[in-house]
Amino acid sequence: MKLGLRTILFALCGFAPLASFAADPKESDFYRITTFKAPAESVLEAGAFNLMADGRLAVATRRGEIWMIEKPFAENVDEKQFKRFAHGLHEPLGLAERDGWLYATQRSDVSRLRDSDGDGLADQFEIVGDGWEICGDYHEYAFGSKFDKDGNIWVANCLTGSFGSDVPYRGWCLRITPDGETVPTTYGLRSPGGIAFNAKGDTFYTDNQGPWNGTCGLKQLVPGKFVGHPGGNKWIKDAEPFKGITPVSPKSDSRIMVEASKHPDLVPPAVLFPYGKMGQSASGIACDTTAGKFGPFEGQMFIGDQTHSTIMRVDLEIVSGQYQGACFPFRAGFQSGVVGVEMAPQGGLFVGGTSRGWGSRGTRNFAIERLDWTGAMPFEIKTMRIQPNGFVLSFTKPVDAKTASDLTSYDIETYTYIYREQYGSPEVDQTKPTIKNAKVTNDGMSVELTIDGLQIGHVHELHTKGVRAKSGEPLLHTDAYYTLNYKL
Repeated sequence: MKLGLRTILFALCGFAPLASFAADPKESDFYRITTFKAPAESVLEAGAFNLMADGRLAVATRRGEIWMIEKPFAENVDEKQFKRFAHGLHEPLGLAERDGWLYATQRSDVSRLRDSDGDGLADQFEIVGDGWEICGDYHEYAFGSKFDKDGNIWVANCLTGSFGSDVPYRGWCLRITPDGETVPTTYGLRSPGGIAFNAKGDTFYTDNQGPWNGTCGLKQLVPGKFVGHPGGNKWIKDAEPFKGITPVSPKSDSRIMVEASKHPDLVPPAVLFPYGKMGQSASGIACDTTAGKFGPFEGQMFIGDQTHSTIMRVDLEIVSGQYQGACFPFRAGFQSGVVGVEMAPQGGLFVGGTSRGWGSRGTRNFAIERLDWTGAMPFEIKTMRIQPNGFVLSFTKPVDAKTASDLTSYDIETYTYIYREQYGSPEVDQTKPTIKNAKVTNDGMSVELTIDGLQIGHVHELHTKGVRAKSGEPLLHTDAYYTLNYKL
């Protein structure tokens, strides 16, 4: 039998034969994108989804329409499966179903609609809650959640502009109760791109680079707390739950964890997405609660990016009572700029895109797509968790002990961002920690990295290009970015 040079080299290194693993793994080997073919006359810039109780997929569009798609899990989805359900809404960016009604969060309110006569068209419309205002500025998006355990819909309102607003409750998160009451909940939002719950039911939103946001981030929405941008502080005087509270007024040109140490009500970003490396406009959020139907990342969160047309992956942990964690590249190649995402119990991730004139790596003006796990197991860093003296990395497959314990397989650096009222920030305060040891655990599924020089308030950018699986295959993605707000 004639062996190729690469096969011989792999065998000499103790790796499995080339035929048993992908020497050059690709994202598409593990997660397949299906692009839906929409009706020719439509412009479906999808901003939100809801998988209906009857199996149809509801899609809300930037142009104020809601469409229903029959059999959205089909191998091919074409124009015959689309039917317009409603139109005339104002840029709906949230959908949720309850008791036969479809609830839509739009710029001005949360409304509900239904088809009472069964002809496939909405014919009843009711306003549920509208305790905030709009002025017509393009920036006043409102993103709505599903229902929480108490039956509330959470609404994340953009500021009127990047820096502030004279419009009530812009830059706030509000809850709409089952009785239609609007409850001011969290202040300090700038420009949300999505809102959702994690597996525990805690609420998160994505905020975008700009004033008081050096880069994009994933932030927890905690009732009564502040999440970073003071542009909506003036409305605290009118918010009943905040009566008597002095709003947080952070110092510009500081650092987020410096200000958090001064202001207990300031909740720092759980994860920062390094600008240009992970994306440029963080958007929709979906949590994997499919019990393994979407692959090996149960309980983790998947975040869209509009500019890069990608889905990122986030793993969170709680340290000192606060969320923090790591983000990883996950899947690129979507046809338009990713905005709305929704994880289905069946395991598919629905992805909606628009360029909206902003532009995106995906070249189409809009797209509706579905991301499915092929069943093949990728070799990935599954989690990156803080330890008193470093990090522990867990993997989706057993690692090769030789490469995983070799310090040259790893490289790490840290940096943070200026917390300031000006737009965005470069990476600053760079440091170079030292990896002292890499110990593979007995089961071969984790590596404990001993590191000198961990930095509070910094992104820890880790590269693992030398690590191989026990079978010999390289990591599908070699980069991880851990936001270290608190040490153990």
